[in-house]
Amino acid sequence: MPAPEVTINISRLMGELDRLAQYSDAPAPAVTRVLYSPTDVAARAYIKELFEAAGLRIREDGVGNIFARWEGSEPALSPVATGSHIDAIPYSGRYDGTVGVLGSLEAIRTLAETGFRPRRTIDLIVFTAEEPTRFGIGCLGSRALAGSLSPAQLMALKDSDGNDFESLCRGAGYTGDLQAVALPEGCYAAFVELHIEQGVRLEQAGIPIGVVDAIAAPAALTASIEGDGGHAGAVLMPERADALLAGAELALAVERAALDTGSPNAVGTVGVFSVYPGASNSIPSQVTLSIDLRDTDQAIRDGMIDTIKVAADEVSGCRRVRIRIDTLNADPPAASHPKIVSAIEEASAHIGLRSQRLVSRAYHDALFMGILCPTAMIFVPSKDGYSHRPEEYTAPEEIARGVHVLALVLAELSSQPE
Repeated sequence: MPAPEVTINISRLMGELDRLAQYSDAPAPAVTRVLYSPTDVAARAYIKELFEAAGLRIREDGVGNIFARWEGSEPALSPVATGSHIDAIPYSGRYDGTVGVLGSLEAIRTLAETGFRPRRTIDLIVFTAEEPTRFGIGCLGSRALAGSLSPAQLMALKDSDGNDFESLCRGAGYTGDLQAVALPEGCYAAFVELHIEQGVRLEQAGIPIGVVDAIAAPAALTASIEGDGGHAGAVLMPERADALLAGAELALAVERAALDTGSPNAVGTVGVFSVYPGASNSIPSQVTLSIDLRDTDQAIRDGMIDTIKVAADEVSGCRRVRIRIDTLNADPPAASHPKIVSAIEEASAHIGLRSQRLVSRAYHDALFMGILCPTAMIFVPSKDGYSHRPEEYTAPEEIARGVHVLALVLAELSSQPE
């Protein structure tokens, strides 16, 4: 069918983004919204008010994923879906995730205002905890939907303060059956996520729309190192088994493992380096490192894991320390579905926008939705590539372009017959 003529109400959308940013445990312009916190619960209530005002039917599952439904004219057909997340790591920005949630709402409202009626039902999903802030695992809600995180695994989660998942989840008002969270494969005909790029490629190229054709495979490891502590003045250098120095060598090995692959998409990061006892005159006896590894090629990513384990054995022997490496998750990469990629490119061209295919090195809920159905992502530029910091910014006109493309893509996908 012909693409509907839509006009994005960008002032409405930006006002809602600004309002949502006020639900924060950090002073503006920073945003902090941690899963199941009172601030997170209040932000969810605001989002649901907007959904209800738009005439969408709301349901929530046992982990707090929110589904806002626009009923199609042929509800027997499998629906299409869109959405993102609203949780925010400490002292981050106001656009990560939220553009995909409120932008999806604006796309749906705009389509409805033109008189468009979808053949297939459209679900707008607000995924619980895309960020790993609370429990150390990202995409908690979409993992649970895809069956990649079982109820037993959810119940075993604890935050850094020792609070268990069940008490926090129930405290936020979510008491539904965790067994009912996972959805069957094929439950959706397609999923498309709008997101800020969180990089500089679009901005540097002067291209308004990124079409994500692959999402990198993430792996999260924890390295626990045990050495021997002691007084900084009393234990001579040849006698030491310094856990911090061993950790430093392992952190450098993570960097080497990524660089030595020769892959442009291979990245390795040590984001947490915890030292015990943490006194200036005490030799560190215990160290914990968080290790994040990614590549769009799973074999390369898994090769980095193997390389780091070999390096850990070498460091352990040389430094006389004990190193244990635990794998928290090692997820497969996702390839975008050609039909959705084409729909994004065609929608962009229809309104005179250039687009560019990109790899997403950051992972998103679309990665796990790819287990359930065909997926793809739309990126809009990020100023200076900033993200996960208060300076994160995407201009209103750039957001409007992304929402316009999303609206046309949703119209196309929801109009397709069997």
